[in-house]
Amino acid sequence: MIENQRLIELMDEVRKRKPLLHVITNRVAINDSANGALAVGASPIMAEAHEEVAEIAAISGALELNIGNLTPYSIESMRLSGRAANKAGVPIVLDPVGAGATDFRLQTVQKLLEELDVAIIRGNAGEIAALAGENWAAKGVDAGDGNGDVTEMANRVALSWNTVVAVSGAVDTITDGRRTYHVKNGHPLFPYMTGSGCLNGVIQAAYAAVTSNALEASFAASTIYALAGQLAGEKCAGPGSFRQHLMDELYLMNEEKIQRYAAVEDVTGL
Repeated sequence: MIENQRLIELMDEVRKRKPLLHVITNRVAINDSANGALAVGASPIMAEAHEEVAEIAAISGALELNIGNLTPYSIESMRLSGRAANKAGVPIVLDPVGAGATDFRLQTVQKLLEELDVAIIRGNAGEIAALAGENWAAKGVDAGDGNGDVTEMANRVALSWNTVVAVSGAVDTITDGRRTYHVKNGHPLFPYMTGSGCLNGVIQAAYAAVTSNALEASFAASTIYALAGQLAGEKCAGPGSFRQHLMDELYLMNEEKIQRYAAVEDVTGL
């Protein structure tokens, strides 16, 4: 089990090192993604011009690729930056937004995974089901409904692509295909904040930038993000104020809150 103390150490390391995050994301989520990165202590740059993405990726602490607004131009930006990141040893987080919604999205994700070494895939259940080849009633870029075993699908995708998979939902699942953790924090208002999953991916990148262990990075990011959502939900009146309080709770996260409220479980082998 990854202990709470390790999460705290990683949180402090992000704040100390302020890693540069190269984020290629969608227009819907770009503002919250940048502000969320700042709130946890990272330094985001949202560059996607072909002329500079390779250079920026190579000097970053981590690269986050989000397919929310796919175009041929953005795909090439991801390929150029991803190759440069791999060459420089920079970890990549991939968010396969809406992978189950269209063939174009699914094929793009599969090609990126074939071409790039990805440290963490972060998605909702519908997106991970699509990567696992499972039937799932995805609802656009939302998770939709399905009857598959989310943990089993996540394990399968992780082993298939030699990566860590983080699945967000009522209970988050984080696995490398061998070790598996559940995070039971969170709040029902997350789905009412557009781009909340995209922001999760950026937080994953912030933590991947400060440790070579992608599983502990993803577990720490998932726990801290879900806990921030839980605490924000206790203070808000609805989706608008939830967003505001979420940013505050990411910024104000501390050792006491993690030790007191983190609800995590090692479900390896269960």
